[in-house]
Amino acid sequence: MLLNARIKLFVILAALFITSLIVGDIIGVKLVEVHLGSIVAVMSVGMLPFPVTFLLTDLLNEFYGKKAARFVTFTGFFMAVFCFVVIALSVGLPWAPLTQAAEYSGTVEKSFDNVFSGSQRILVASMVAYLSAQLIDISVFNFLKQRTHNRMLWLRATGSTVVSQLMDTVVVQVVAWTGVLPADVIIRIILTSYLVKLLVAVGLTPLIYAGHALLQERLGIHPVVLDEHGEPLPDGAAVAAAVR
Repeated sequence: MLLNARIKLFVILAALFITSLIVGDIIGVKLVEVHLGSIVAVMSVGMLPFPVTFLLTDLLNEFYGKKAARFVTFTGFFMAVFCFVVIALSVGLPWAPLTQAAEYSGTVEKSFDNVFSGSQRILVASMVAYLSAQLIDISVFNFLKQRTHNRMLWLRATGSTVVSQLMDTVVVQVVAWTGVLPADVIIRIILTSYLVKLLVAVGLTPLIYAGHALLQERLGIHPVVLDEHGEPLPDGAAVAAAVR
């Protein structure tokens, strides 16, 4: 099999996307405060890798098309399920008796279960929200790309994130924290998390353009170009249209 630059890039983008997704789910049990002027935003540290997923989803969609982006989305979903099963098994396995000794200085059962049992709930919440939000993101991105005739990258990148992350934020926070936190705190987390995601989406726009330029001009990898029906043009025609 010939691993040309386009295939190598796809593997790297997909691997980085799935890694960011899984790491964000595992560390998501920790809540922090972010001060945005007079606004105090309470959010999960799972927000740290999410800007990476925003950027990668748009690059995958732009350079490999809707089918490839959906393939990576479903692959990420099944990897999250696999991660959930592994964590559930690790939590359920009995601890070695030596870990109960007073002089034992390693990780103990209570600490391990407190983190990873909580991560299981975050993983479930993430899986419920992730799949639908990602599919919406891909659809909106391609709809805007078709409507703008492959122009206005900023509009499809930001617009798809604005729509998809509203669903993702509401679903993941409700599933993750209902019964754990008061309703008013959950609502505050939803509002502040979504606000931060909007700011991140806008802030990432220059990076999306930079990534677009790097891939196209330095690596010679051209984006997928859609025809008037929203279908990708053949490779030759797509390259010709992209460099016009």
